[in-house]
Amino acid sequence: MRIDQIQIHRVRMPLVYPFRTAFDDAYAVESVLVKLTSNGVSGWGEAAPWESPFYCSEWAGGVFLLIKDWLGPRLLHREIDSSVQLQERLAPFKGNPFAKAGLDLAWWDLHTRIAGVPLWQALGGRGPEAEVGADFGVMESIDVLIETIARAFQEGFKRVKLKFRPGWGLEMVEAVRKAFPSGVFHVDCNSAYRLSDLDLFRQLDRFNLAMIEQPLAHDDLIDHAKLQQSIATPVCLDESITSVEKAEKAIAVGACRWINIKPGRVGGITTAVKILRKAESSGIPCWIGGMLESAIGASHCLALATLPNMLYPSDVFPSERFYAKDLGSPEIRLARPSVIRAFDGAGIACEPDPRELELRKVESCTLR
Repeated sequence: MRIDQIQIHRVRMPLVYPFRTAFDDAYAVESVLVKLTSNGVSGWGEAAPWESPFYCSEWAGGVFLLIKDWLGPRLLHREIDSSVQLQERLAPFKGNPFAKAGLDLAWWDLHTRIAGVPLWQALGGRGPEAEVGADFGVMESIDVLIETIARAFQEGFKRVKLKFRPGWGLEMVEAVRKAFPSGVFHVDCNSAYRLSDLDLFRQLDRFNLAMIEQPLAHDDLIDHAKLQQSIATPVCLDESITSVEKAEKAIAVGACRWINIKPGRVGGITTAVKILRKAESSGIPCWIGGMLESAIGASHCLALATLPNMLYPSDVFPSERFYAKDLGSPEIRLARPSVIRAFDGAGIACEPDPRELELRKVESCTLR
């Protein structure tokens, strides 16, 4: 199919309350929406590296410019008949997986809309539903956190992810485990620690956590392997897995027992599926992470979460969890406790609400 037009929108979406992690306290999420059009049919993608290069080296303003000035023109007026072909066109540009993912996700939505099939089905999903979990950042107090977790379990969520950072660490986990002795929990460190903190992670072993997500440096594999050899709790890699090659190396050196796959972080759905298959053949289970995207990006994550070897509830959230009004329409909602169902229709069956897009837009451009 020939790419006739590319629209790019950088948007800023206010959160209903701050989302505090080891690398930042976020009050809004900046993302880049990409619309590819071919012969009158359009598909949408979303890249959400946030507004500052704290999570990774990319940021929304840079992603917008890169797609506008370099990546978009590389695809415009070209026949792009497969996602592999799209990735090959973008391969000469070093790194920048979030920028590439915005185009890759939009291509997949466009492709499946033209084919008239849901994205989850085209990817080989087990069905339109995926199990999801609850995710809580640093809060005002441990008491508030425990009250919030109690509501999540009452609502039927089967696991809870806890952000873990200096000052919100062992004491917090100990209090949570005491309050919920049989609950399924894991902690997400967002690269805040180093191997010199080994004693801290050894102490976490006594809390029977499902995993410790990205404890060490964002680009590290070797120290993660040493850490995994030294503790009983499974290590899950997130930021360190940016490509198929990094996943292969992580598995080879024993750096993790789980992999969190975020389509934005790895360059799109095309690469995400390859990583998933490599992990499955190596006996490494996976789950899908998110970047607090709008319903557009969340719908792509949801489609991936339906695939085989997704063996832990994924980070796909109801829209109301973070936004008073989601930019995407329809909004993401729970189908039943701890389960979200993909929208009926071709592709992701979701696109921006025109009014919300106008309200949240920081800058836009159209390549024709």
